[in-house]
Amino acid sequence: MQIIKLRLAAFTLLLSAYYAVGRSLPIRRAIKCNGHEELCNRSYGNTTFLGSHDSFAFSRSPFALSRTQEVDIPTQLKLGVRMLQAQGRMNGKTLHFCHTSCSLFDGGPVEDYLKKVKTFLDNNHNEVLTFIFTNPENASISKIWEPAFLNSGIAQYLYTPPTPLPNRTTWPTLSYLIQTNKRLVTFIDKNPSTDRGIGGSLLPQFDLVWEDPYSSTDDTFPCSVDRSTGTLKPEQKLNMINHNLNAMILPGVLMSDVLNAHRINGVDSIVKHASGCAKFAAGNAPNFVMVDYVHLGEGVKAVDRLNGFKS
Repeated sequence: MQIIKLRLAAFTLLLSAYYAVGRSLPIRRAIKCNGHEELCNRSYGNTTFLGSHDSFAFSRSPFALSRTQEVDIPTQLKLGVRMLQAQGRMNGKTLHFCHTSCSLFDGGPVEDYLKKVKTFLDNNHNEVLTFIFTNPENASISKIWEPAFLNSGIAQYLYTPPTPLPNRTTWPTLSYLIQTNKRLVTFIDKNPSTDRGIGGSLLPQFDLVWEDPYSSTDDTFPCSVDRSTGTLKPEQKLNMINHNLNAMILPGVLMSDVLNAHRINGVDSIVKHASGCAKFAAGNAPNFVMVDYVHLGEGVKAVDRLNGFKS
């Protein structure tokens, strides 16, 4: 009986120690953040992410002239895309992702798209994603966009900055975003300055992110600050390079240049483009490298290079 009591006491002491240690640890320990241990303590504002231009506009058909991708959203994310860009347009009474017009390329309801991305976040706990959405028709954030986020269930992952205009140096680390499970940063280009929705988590893109010119037909991608608004200077903002080449098929008619995509998405081309924009970003690498046909070329390798890795 004495031996049993001693063993029980020892077990109780061990169990107490176990739970005491467990409570002192974070709920989730991020061993790798977006695939690299070194990125865990890296600020979101000092990290480069591979982006997909018009990510919804995927098709294998060469007759789909408004396509910009050939693989679907789950495949893009599996390949390493961590920023998804899309254009929101009304199709009847429902918000869809469409390329210029829903008659040209209709990617389906935004809510369905968000559900696919939520599945990825549900199953990949150490990944931080970014949305950059355009709102060319000025659809209401609170009445049109917000319900899509809420109904899809993805709103639980949205990050809300503690201040309305975080500058490049005040964003949290990837580890913080992962441990707090606020792993989705969302920018929308029109309306969020006055109508941010969902507790201020739908952020005004051009107040916080500048881009260089888009729809380039020049494969050297000359850089300048384009579409930047608000009080922050360009060097205080995040920035994105539009690294997608267009071909003019008729006077004034452009289409994404799939024939040169493998070369354009190569390390040399991307790094040179990033270097050309660094002078507007206080010498920093871009935060987002947005490309067409993400499955072609070396986009992930180029982004790793910009993040300081030699892979």
